[in-house]
Amino acid sequence: MKRRAIISVSDKTGIVDLARGLVELGFELISTGGTFKTLDEANVAVKYVSEVTGFPEILDGRVKTLHPLIHGGILAMDSAEHREQMEQNGIHFIDLVVVNLYPFRETIAKPGVSFEEAIENIDVGGPTMVRAAAKNHGRVCVLVNPKSYGEVLKVLREAGTVPAGMRKRLAAEAFAHTAEYDRLIAGYLEQQVEPSGGFPTMLRLTAQKVQELRYGENPQQKAAFYINSEAGEGTLANGRQLQGKELSYNNWVDMDAAWKIVREFDTCAATIIKHTNPCGVALGKTPLEAYEIAFAADPVSAFGGIIAFNRVVDGACADVIKECFYEVIIAPEFSPEAREILSAKANLRLYIVGRGDAAQTGTGWMLKSVDGGYLVQEVDRGTTPVSEWDVVTDLKPTAEDLLALDFAWRVVKHVKSNAIVVTNRSQTLGVGAGQMNRVGSVQIALEQAGDKVKGAYLASDAFFPFPDSIEAAAKAGIRAIVQPGGSLKDVAVIEAANRLNIIMVFTHRRHFQH
Repeated sequence: MKRRAIISVSDKTGIVDLARGLVELGFELISTGGTFKTLDEANVAVKYVSEVTGFPEILDGRVKTLHPLIHGGILAMDSAEHREQMEQNGIHFIDLVVVNLYPFRETIAKPGVSFEEAIENIDVGGPTMVRAAAKNHGRVCVLVNPKSYGEVLKVLREAGTVPAGMRKRLAAEAFAHTAEYDRLIAGYLEQQVEPSGGFPTMLRLTAQKVQELRYGENPQQKAAFYINSEAGEGTLANGRQLQGKELSYNNWVDMDAAWKIVREFDTCAATIIKHTNPCGVALGKTPLEAYEIAFAADPVSAFGGIIAFNRVVDGACADVIKECFYEVIIAPEFSPEAREILSAKANLRLYIVGRGDAAQTGTGWMLKSVDGGYLVQEVDRGTTPVSEWDVVTDLKPTAEDLLALDFAWRVVKHVKSNAIVVTNRSQTLGVGAGQMNRVGSVQIALEQAGDKVKGAYLASDAFFPFPDSIEAAAKAGIRAIVQPGGSLKDVAVIEAANRLNIIMVFTHRRHFQH
């Protein structure tokens, strides 16, 4: 009995080679619209679907394959009862369904796309055939991904049939394909109903597994890395590893923290991260200068850390970096000379990330799991512009002071709360992270800054509940403080700053990070 395949694809990648291979194996091909035209022009023997159904395409192509002669052929099981009904109704088995769907994602991503155009790119016949074939995978093979064409042709040539296990796997892939398609459509329509950007009633997320990780945060925990289907090109997840060992769970967590810090700055910046907190952050005229200043902030903690740059790493920078042990280096690019130098460190991971606009990358949401549920919030993007700050003390900052405070404010946003950083204009001097009380973080940051604290700047991710932190900062020699304000004790805190001759500015925006 002659085997049949129906082919109807939006993505024509590899379809001619697949069709030719199927014809060589004795398959009769049925197709529609643009796919039929592609195959016919390639001189592949193919029947138009209306030749099989005896019914023309109608309603501007909205109805092509929705016919019992097609769906009966897909859904029929290889049983005596079904065979009898098929013979009575002139239906023939369809053994292979090759379908991918109208490009809805690409359509709604186009600037200025109309609602009408989006609706016309909702596929109906395609998902119906895919679901029918996937349901009947006990007999039918379904293909929705061009990457699977070669694999299926190979087994058909070698074994004459697609094994049951492979059909089941491809059916699961097919249902995932239609589920993601429906998720996109539902999300788009929800946005039309609630265009304010509010949170959806149902949270629909899909992600593609990239790799199984050796283990999670600890060896007893299993882990894997997935890419969010909505992630933009400039995201960390869509970067590219050039060399080194496979990335671990903890690598990914620290890389995320590092990349977010350097992306905060337009000028050349470098950071070294350990356990998601910065050992050092610095600005420089070149990547080498920025790195050396960041390293000098805390050379002890830098060992085994992760470095991130927001500029291309050149040979001069690589030559210095190679003298210390690091897990990962992230940058928009590495020069050929830098790659050659760092290739000598075979285990060192080099990772490239596009410099895309932070506001245009990612989903705009953060997701955190709690026991039995999820918390969803907007990403904390940007910082309060200096022009919107309020100077609340008698002493006023100079232009130089404001530059230094802006640097400190951009860094403290990325430190675990309670967070305090002490800086000069372009280098962190001390970092107090994750303490249960704010004055504890102040004391850690001041102690780490050491003698360099005289005339330095201090940033706090949230308000000071008491004047004790201001008193500790003044005793150490801090010149100016930037903080959100908003405490019930703001008046007492400002009075302490005035009494101790410290400049203080309020940003009116908190940057907790847990």
